[in-house]
Order: sequence, then structure tokens, then C-alpha cells
Amino acid sequence: MLDPAAIPAKIANRALAHEQTLRAQLAAHAGAVFRIVAGPGAATFVIADDGTLAPAEAAAMPALTLTIRSARLPALLRDPARFDDLVHVEGDASLAATIKDLGTTMPWFVERLFGEAFGSIVGQRLADGGRALLGLPEYAATRVGASVASYLRDEANVAATTADSHALADEVRDVAARVDALAARIERLAASKR
Repeated sequence: MLDPAAIPAKIANRALAHEQTLRAQLAAHAGAVFRIVAGPGAATFVIADDGTLAPAEAAAMPALTLTIRSARLPALLRDPARFDDLVHVEGDASLAATIKDLGTTMPWFVERLFGEAFGSIVGQRLADGGRALLGLPEYAATRVGASVASYLRDEANVAATTADSHALADEVRDVAARVDALAARIERLAASKR
């Protein structure tokens, strides 16, 4: 059975092949084990002395676990700078910062690899197209959510507007004041009959 970390490790190592500085950053964490959990899938890696990645043994305890929901993965791939918003980090903060830094350079790796494979202009266009495609799920979710909220507010009269909420609050305050006044009158009447 193929280890789920084998292919991502090969891709990462290929991207890191000409990046001495980034490999040196990872090499500072040599021997560290980290796990990436994306939806139902998980892959565990170990950092080698030369800063490359390899699949970790199944029994290895990770020093760091990075968890991202499946629905958020395209947004992270599109814009790795949103790492802090999209990824739940558990464990070694220093290693997490190094992986975050590595992730923010990933779009550049992709552009370079596409440029090597298809030429600089076509490679850049393909990378831009890929980023646009990765943004579609988030864009669609935002637009659908806004449309549903607009429908509920304007058409179905299910959701309350801000003005409706303020009017209800005013009415509740008025009713509360009237109940307090009525309670005071009842107490005065009860006191006068004693």
C-alpha cells in the first residue's frame, strides 16, 4: 500500500531541490515529525538532516499536527498567507512557523515549475488560472450565503432587519415597563386592603 505521505513528500522535495535557504530552515528541525490532517486524510512526515521530507513511520509521534477542514483546503492553496486563519496548529510552534513560511513560498514554486514545463508566459497564465479555480469554492459559498440571507430578509420575511430588531427591543422595553408599573399598582392595592 502506498504511504499517503509519499507523493506530497516527493513534490515538496522537488520544489525544495534548488532552494538551499528553505532546506536549511527545515534542516534546523531535523528528525522532527509532523502530521498534516486534511479532512478525512492524513499524512505524517519526518524532516531529514538535509531539510528534505520523507514519510514517517506509522508509529511515530508527531511534534506538530496541522489540521485543515477539506472545504478550506482550496483557500489555503490559493492564498497560503491565510495559514493562521485556516489551519489549526497543535504542537511545536517553531516548526509550525517554519512550515508556514515554507507554505507562503509555494505559489512561487508552482509558478516556477509551470514556467519550466510550459514557458514563462504560459506557465504564469496557468498558475493564475489555477489560483482563480482554487478561489471558486470560497467565492461560491460567499455569494450563495449572501443570496440566501438577502432572500430570507427581503423576500421571505423570515430574517429580521436591523430596524425590526431595534423596534422589537423597544417594544420589549415598553412591555417590561408596563409590567413593572402594573406590579407596583398591585402592591399598592394589596397594601391598602390590609
